[in-house]
Amino acid sequence: MPEDPIAQSELSALTRRYEETAQKTDREFGIVKSDLTALRLQVGNLDQKVDGLGERLDGLEQKIDGFLSEQRSVNATLVELLSGLVGKDTSSG
Repeated sequence: MPEDPIAQSELSALTRRYEETAQKTDREFGIVKSDLTALRLQVGNLDQKVDGLGERLDGLEQKIDGFLSEQRSVNATLVELLSGLVGKDTSSG
């Protein structure tokens, strides 16, 4: 029995469409994979920057704590000095 030429033509067209779609899907998958790789690199870079910022914030916190400690000491000294002046006549020198 000879093969049906219309059926063969339809089968060829379907095969072509399937192969074109498969190629397009492969290209799109490659693009997505490439974008995902780039995104992973960016996330890695951001992680490093965040870690660096954390370290800098820790150092800044220590400096602020030191400054506040010094400020308390200066304030205490000023209170002592001002308390000593209370009731004294400043014009007598």
